[in-house]
Amino acid sequence: MESSISLDLTSLRGAYHSKSLTPVDIVKIIYKRIAARGKDAVWIHLLPKAQVLEAATKLQLRFEKGEDLPLFGVPFAVKDNLDVAGLPTTAACPEFAYKATKSSPLVDRLLAAGALLIGKTNLDQFATGLVGTRSPYGVPRCVFNPEYISGGSSSGSAVAVAAGLVSFALGTDTAGSGRVPAAFNNIVGWKPTRGLLSTRGLVPACRTLDCVTVLSLTCDDALQIGQILQGYDAEDPWSRVSPGRLPPWPTPFRYGVPAPHQLSFFGDAEAQKLFKQALTSLEECGGRPTEIDFEPFAEAASLLYSGPWVAERLAAIESFWGEHPDALLKVTASIIRGATKWQATDVFKAIYQLEELKRRTAATWKKIDVMVLPTTGTIYTVAMVDKDPIQLNSNLGHYTNFANLLDLAAVAVPASFRPNGLPFGISLLAPAFRDEALCALGGRFHSTLGGSMGATGHPVISPGSGDLPWDVEKKDRETRYELAVVGAHLTGEPLNHQLTSRGGYLVKATRTATDYKLFALSGTTPPKPGLVHTPGFTGPGIDVEIWSLNDATFGAFVHEVPPPLAIGNARLASGSLVKCFVCEPSALEGAVDITPFGGWRAYRRQSTTANGAIGSRQV
Repeated sequence: MESSISLDLTSLRGAYHSKSLTPVDIVKIIYKRIAARGKDAVWIHLLPKAQVLEAATKLQLRFEKGEDLPLFGVPFAVKDNLDVAGLPTTAACPEFAYKATKSSPLVDRLLAAGALLIGKTNLDQFATGLVGTRSPYGVPRCVFNPEYISGGSSSGSAVAVAAGLVSFALGTDTAGSGRVPAAFNNIVGWKPTRGLLSTRGLVPACRTLDCVTVLSLTCDDALQIGQILQGYDAEDPWSRVSPGRLPPWPTPFRYGVPAPHQLSFFGDAEAQKLFKQALTSLEECGGRPTEIDFEPFAEAASLLYSGPWVAERLAAIESFWGEHPDALLKVTASIIRGATKWQATDVFKAIYQLEELKRRTAATWKKIDVMVLPTTGTIYTVAMVDKDPIQLNSNLGHYTNFANLLDLAAVAVPASFRPNGLPFGISLLAPAFRDEALCALGGRFHSTLGGSMGATGHPVISPGSGDLPWDVEKKDRETRYELAVVGAHLTGEPLNHQLTSRGGYLVKATRTATDYKLFALSGTTPPKPGLVHTPGFTGPGIDVEIWSLNDATFGAFVHEVPPPLAIGNARLASGSLVKCFVCEPSALEGAVDITPFGGWRAYRRQSTTANGAIGSRQV
């Protein structure tokens, strides 16, 4: 029974819906699997089974009370450079460890959505490495052959997913740390656009480049999880607001491939052969190839470790290293010590060089919609990496190091297997905020390829959500309705997933006309505002977001709107009318007038320090 259970979201939800399994059953199955693997160096902190069983029982009660839980009973893991309240954060350095008092907001979002935390996973120390061997907590191995590396730095997260111990895991990816281990373990590694997911509560590697990533069994799972995770974080200086829906890719979409002489497989002839096969499969998915000049991308990649950006890794842990000079592993210390040779003038020169490379690479994106690369040119044994840890690690970053420097989104997808049973993967890359299209294309490619998910033996699940690039125009022709949201459904707010999980997308941010007031309602969970039309009143107008839903999902969404809220009409500053959240008058008893703030986010951001001032008053 245990081995027949797949933890991908589709299969897990089906089991819960049929009531053949409960979250408590899944926890018991997972801990049997973990015990069967023995000391595999995946976990730095595995939660006690009894604690997770208790969480699963409480989760069942939340579900039975009708709480909206889009990730009900979905088990997940967190890389141990992300904070989870009450647990130690080590970054794979015991001397650095501290007990987190607050969780990363990403972890909070997952728990609020009903996901079950199993534990925190191993990594290359301070997320410095692509090999998965740089940890005092042991070396997680490739799930297909323990002689080979799992890839890093998100090594434990990747192995936990591929081995069927969790449905998904959070990792990080500054230079390829989420994509490389995904390729080596036959799973998906989505590296989002920088700033799309909050990095608050993350031990930084390079703060200007860091990304939290999702490792999952399918692209569809990554896309669904990403919709819950993403959202602007006002407390994260690197957070960015998504521009909303971008123009669709053309049909057929255009994919770029480096000129043959610019491809490097480091002597791995099988990888070279499998990459050619993957390109053929992409044509079957509706793509047309275009040869590109990879040189400026490779030049950008070299800046990360062969340039002054390595100084940012030192900046992240400078005070700790000064107090604990012997705490780091030898190879980690040697890399970070290299930062001391760079001067401030070198940093500025490198910034200038990067801007020039951005301009050069921008021309490429006028010719193509997506770039297709091997995730890595080859794979190495643990013994090989032990003998040459720096150069082999550098080889693995050849196709990954430039992505964050050039502000690209990326997803690593399984592509096939070598004759020796080791997996090979490709990466799809596109300019910032093309994440949804990348995951959709990756999902179609993955399902067309077939095979199994990770090392679970379960067949790849066909994609069930997200815009396929070649179907976007068809979707745009659907009957769709626009809805203005003012509070808990805004981007980054706790109920936004009720829109994104239904295929809703952000059209624009705007304001109402001036004759509207906004009130903070009392006794609502999560906290919600109420929008009220007040003829004759002249105020600042209220910030709203306009979201688009198709006809079927719009009706279902409206049906679920609880009192005292309702869907009515509101007039925007432009003069146009739009369907909008409004409030029943009876709900204003005990409510606070927050109109002077101009919007829900501004009120939430300032109300703690303002303590209800700036003209706010109770009704």
